[in-house]
Amino acid sequence: MSRTALDIGVIALGGIVFAVAVTLLLDPYGIVPGGVTGVAMLLCELFPSLPLGMTVLGINIPLFLLAWRFLGHRFLIYTGFGTLISSLLIDLVPRALPKVETDPLLAGVFGGLLMGVGLGLIFSRGATTGGSDIIARLLKIPLPHVQLGKLMMVFDGCVAVAAGFVFGSLNNMLYAVITLYISTQTVDGILYGMNIERLAFIISERSGEIVERITGRLQRGATVLHGEGAYTGAVRNTIMCAIKRQQIASLKALVKETDPKAFLILTEAHEVLGEGFLDYDQIR
Repeated sequence: MSRTALDIGVIALGGIVFAVAVTLLLDPYGIVPGGVTGVAMLLCELFPSLPLGMTVLGINIPLFLLAWRFLGHRFLIYTGFGTLISSLLIDLVPRALPKVETDPLLAGVFGGLLMGVGLGLIFSRGATTGGSDIIARLLKIPLPHVQLGKLMMVFDGCVAVAAGFVFGSLNNMLYAVITLYISTQTVDGILYGMNIERLAFIISERSGEIVERITGRLQRGATVLHGEGAYTGAVRNTIMCAIKRQQIASLKALVKETDPKAFLILTEAHEVLGEGFLDYDQIR
C-alpha cells in the first residue's frame, strides 16, 4: 500500500509539472510538444471550440485498449490516472495561475525541461500520459535496447513538423524541435542517468593482487577473464568489475599503485543489477 501511495503521489506530481509546462509555456506560444498533446493542440487550433484537456483524453481512449492487451492492467490503471490528472490540469492550470510573459525561445527551452521532468517522474513509476508515450512503451517490447526518450522522439518529430504547417510558422516548428530534444534528454536523464555506473576492464600481470585490493578496499566483486595477447601470445588475465562513479579515482589509484603498467579501460554501464547496486524490483 505504501508503494502504491508513493507511485500515485509521484505520478500526480509529474502530471502537475507536465500541465504547467504545456499551459503556461508551450501552448500560449504555439509550441507543439509532440505526442497526443501536440495533436490535440493542432486540432484545437483548427477547431477553437475544443477544450484542450478533454481532446487529449478523447484521443487516448483507443490507445488504452491497445495498452491493456500488451502492457497489463497495472500499467493501464497507472497510465489512466496519469492521463486523467494531466488532462484535467491542462484545462485548470490557466485559470489558477497567471499568464507567463517571456521570449518564445525561452518558453520552448524551459517548457521542454519542465515537460521532461514531468514525464520522467510519471515514467519512473511505470505509467505514462498516454498517446505517443504508450506507443513508445509498446515499441520498447521488441526494442528493449533503445531508450524510451529516443522512441518518443520519432513520433513527436512528425507532429512538430505538422505544427509548422498548421501554424504557418517555421519558427514554431523549430521551437518545437528544440523543446522535444530537451524534453527527451531530460526524460532519459531521469530514467537512466542516475543509474549510470562504470564498468572497468583491467589487464595486468599482477591481476591477483589487484583483485584482492578491489575486494578488500573498494568492497566490490570482480570477475577474472582468461585471455591471450593477440601480438605476443602471452596469457593475460582480464579483471572485469562494476563500480560506483565515486569509486573511479580510488580504482585508478589502486591499479597504479599495484601495477603501473596495467591496462585500464573504463566505460559506462546502464542499470547495473545485483548486490551492491540496484535490485531487480527497482527496475520498471
